[in-house]
Amino acid sequence: MSVSAAAPTEFVDVSGVPIGYRQFGPDRGVPLVLAQRFRGTIDHWDPALLDVLARERRVIVFDNAGVGISGGKVSGSIPEMARSAAAFIEALGYTQVDVLGWSMGGTVAQWLALNHSHLVRRLVLAGTGPGAVPDSPAVPAKVWQVAGKPVNDDEDFLYLFFTEDGIGRRAGHTHLRRLDSRLAQSGSVVGFESVQAQVAAIGGYKSNDAAYPHLEKIPMPTLVANGTHDVMVPSYESFVLSQHLPDAQLILYPHAGHGFLFQYPEQFGGHVLEFLSGPATDHPAAL
Repeated sequence: MSVSAAAPTEFVDVSGVPIGYRQFGPDRGVPLVLAQRFRGTIDHWDPALLDVLARERRVIVFDNAGVGISGGKVSGSIPEMARSAAAFIEALGYTQVDVLGWSMGGTVAQWLALNHSHLVRRLVLAGTGPGAVPDSPAVPAKVWQVAGKPVNDDEDFLYLFFTEDGIGRRAGHTHLRRLDSRLAQSGSVVGFESVQAQVAAIGGYKSNDAAYPHLEKIPMPTLVANGTHDVMVPSYESFVLSQHLPDAQLILYPHAGHGFLFQYPEQFGGHVLEFLSGPATDHPAAL
């Protein structure tokens, strides 16, 4: 049975707000905390990827404030979301974690590394950008038309996360069916008010709250990854991250889009585990 699928839901009090989370995998070493996408909850993580990561690491997935099963309200900016994530990590009693952020979760991970660097040992940025990147390719207008629908169906997710060829569509359908078990039980969604707050935070990240001007201040080793054909966050922005972060490596996965990490769960999960197994002091800032 899937280790992640069997994990019970737990709650921790963070300044009076109940934050829902699950943890699984060996209870040793530095845990890996996952930060989720726009409109995503803990039930939208693909168990195929989670189970690969949990072979070697204690994995923690959570709903940040105002999302899914957690209480409170969605923070009004990406740096504030990072502050909420840091408070959650500290409430669990951890002084250091590794962080994997996907999409909007990757923007939160960047500000977590910037403003709460004492908590972050190693960083994985998946399908995300630093905001306000000069000369970045324009995102198709259809992306936000689809992403902003009141309810997204399978065809919406296939467009947003996978390539439109046979390879992408087959991988996308397989991924979506792996989510069915948890989602059928929970019906987990992000409410309208929370979605609107996330949209506002993303808008701020593309201007005043962009991490782009501050990337050289993120010293920890970072793995940047994306699909070669991401319509939501152009892979050009992944390249920019790898060029401006002091200690970063970049992997692009072929025939893949924004959901590359679920199209290649074994390969991406293996790359993440290999990257996280390195020492914490092998980056220029520590030499």
